[in-house]
Amino acid sequence: MSKTVQPPGDGDGPGREVEPIDLKSALEERYLAYALSTIMHRALPDARDGMKPVHRRILYVMRLLRLNPEAAYRKCAKIVGDVMGNFHPHGDQAIYDALVRLAQDFSVRYPLVDGQGNFGNIDGDSPAAYRYTEARMTEVGTLLLEGITEDAVDFRPNYNEEDTEPVVLPGAFPNLLANGSSGIAVGMATNIPPHNAAEICEAALHMIKFPNATIEKLVEFVPGPDLPTGGIIVEPRANILEAYKTGRGGFRVRARWHREETGRGGYRIVVTEIPYQVQKSRLIEKIAELLIARKVPLLDDVRDESAEDVRIVLEPKSRSVDPDLLMESLFKLTDLESRQPLNMNVLSGGIVPKVMNLREVLREWLDHRRDVLVRRSQHRLANIEKRLEVLSGFLIAYLNIDEVIRIVRYEDEPKKQLMAAFELTEVQADAILNLRLRALNKLEEVEIRKEFDQLTEEKDQIERLLASEDAQWKTIAWEIGKVRDRFGKETELGRRRTSFAEAQEIDLEAVQQAMIEKEPVTVVVSDKGWMRAMKGHQIDPSTLTFKEGDTLKTAFPAHTTDKVLVFTTTGKFHTIGVDRLPGGRGHGEPIRLMVDMDNDADIVTAFVHRPGRKLLVASSAGNGFVVGESDVSANTRKGKQVMNVKMPDEARICRTIETAEGGAAPDHVAVVGENRKLLVFPLDQVPEMTRGKGVRLQRYKDGGIGDAKVFAMQEGLSWQDSSGRTFTRSRDELAEWMGVRAGAGRMVPKGFPRSGRFG
Repeated sequence: MSKTVQPPGDGDGPGREVEPIDLKSALEERYLAYALSTIMHRALPDARDGMKPVHRRILYVMRLLRLNPEAAYRKCAKIVGDVMGNFHPHGDQAIYDALVRLAQDFSVRYPLVDGQGNFGNIDGDSPAAYRYTEARMTEVGTLLLEGITEDAVDFRPNYNEEDTEPVVLPGAFPNLLANGSSGIAVGMATNIPPHNAAEICEAALHMIKFPNATIEKLVEFVPGPDLPTGGIIVEPRANILEAYKTGRGGFRVRARWHREETGRGGYRIVVTEIPYQVQKSRLIEKIAELLIARKVPLLDDVRDESAEDVRIVLEPKSRSVDPDLLMESLFKLTDLESRQPLNMNVLSGGIVPKVMNLREVLREWLDHRRDVLVRRSQHRLANIEKRLEVLSGFLIAYLNIDEVIRIVRYEDEPKKQLMAAFELTEVQADAILNLRLRALNKLEEVEIRKEFDQLTEEKDQIERLLASEDAQWKTIAWEIGKVRDRFGKETELGRRRTSFAEAQEIDLEAVQQAMIEKEPVTVVVSDKGWMRAMKGHQIDPSTLTFKEGDTLKTAFPAHTTDKVLVFTTTGKFHTIGVDRLPGGRGHGEPIRLMVDMDNDADIVTAFVHRPGRKLLVASSAGNGFVVGESDVSANTRKGKQVMNVKMPDEARICRTIETAEGGAAPDHVAVVGENRKLLVFPLDQVPEMTRGKGVRLQRYKDGGIGDAKVFAMQEGLSWQDSSGRTFTRSRDELAEWMGVRAGAGRMVPKGFPRSGRFG
């Protein structure tokens, strides 16, 4: 496909040519150029100095303005203007935002800019306009620029080629890991959390000593991020090691909190540190929203009592609330716990985008420091050689001062005469001719000889340094050692703020329940599978209304923190939280909207889940087994297949096996068939399984199972007739119906309900 470009206007002449362009290749070319520009000049940091172009240009301009830590502050408007006008032809707001971030001690671990005025806060409030704020560099910023005038790095023309700017900063400070970086490019992103500078320096010193050091060893020095806002990292050590090995991973960071006693057994929870990059005001708003929505019933109130430091006060509902459980529920629902990603995607050598591991990042910085050292040494050596050339000329002049004066005074071309008479270079001759008369005293000659000797010695040292790689690494180790000591863990800026801990083993089920306010309800299930939860336990079933043609199947008391087990004719158990059930207004909702129930399935029964209890399940063909309630609870909408049945057989009975308060434990099973034959046998003849078809409970010639009941023989077998009267048969009275499992049984005793059920 091609597109024809026709400039406006008629006729022939310059600018009127028609040029066919292939649209596909044109788009590819332009998009590739855009992508490369974004990756290299906007989104990804340089692995050597850890900076993006905008940050590098801000620091360079501040150096040109001589805004050192001891200098006076200058208006940020001046800094932003110079950056935009000379080096960064983009929006002033983008430059100012970058400048502000470099000054925020809650955004960067080691601020590069010392700001004066309103530079925003941890609540997310915006900084003042740049006409009101002032700034200068910090000690860290000057470290990054150290040696930039000594040919330490390459310079390139700026955007309009009227000036030059550094390609990379000398970077005496390990800025990439210490301050981290984040950015999104085209098809790639980077996210590096801040680390402790002293720990990085220790790891770098170990790498100088052992170039092939393993990442496992380096992680002993750099155990994890050290975030500006503190907090506690609860990520397992194995995950942290894997993240540093691959350059990709993440860290779970939690807020730091403690319990504060208020007297009389009461307490409050005080949060003093929050996760990195979490806005405090938004965090408190979120907690307040959860309170209003009644999703954290263990919490009564939240207050922000912060001044200079963070202080968020959480008031529990009562003194009996477990603080660990309360905090676990808040960690689950709010940004009091957040995940700090690690994606060390950086520009290797300032050119190639690459995801690096910890060792590769440190190696890139160390190699850059060596390049800087060699270049600075060569630059110094060249300056020394120039100075020694001049000084040697001065010494020759002092030794022959009378002849020098004569030549200068009487010769027509003194420069040529001096060069010929004393074998001087042009530089030496010019220096002698530019000497002032006051410099011809004896004292000045002594000073020159002293300087000559000192520079000669320094030259020898530099030449030995450039000739020896070991000497270079020793010098780099000495420089890194100075940085480590300057930002050591005993200093206020260098102390580790983020600690490590293991997440407490808290019952997730308890946390889940802690998020639900406990209220009494009555669960109502209709024959056609509609469910609802009506407030309170005093519900009269006769007052319930249903859709036309529908009736009550079962109703039972529960609490909003409970779970309901629903057993279906296909042998599946479905688990539904009572808090998910619709309210009592109307007829509720079909269970099929809440779980994925089979199309041909109907509800057998529903009841409150009690972990630890056991159930007797049976099919219409008379097969059954015992299963633990914990084994039937399902965490998915599909439910859990427990009883295996094939059409026309179907699951028909589910009875709980539990001991009544003060009663004996159930030990027998009574089964009655549709043929009205009753069989009683010991419960231990029924196997306990987690899933299966089961064993034969009762044998039938025709028909199937009618009902079953688990009871304690000591208390006898009871049933109710249609009038509500209760009949009980003791062991002796049940003698003729006693047998073994899979027997046919005998006709039911007199008084047994016509419905064929125990009631």
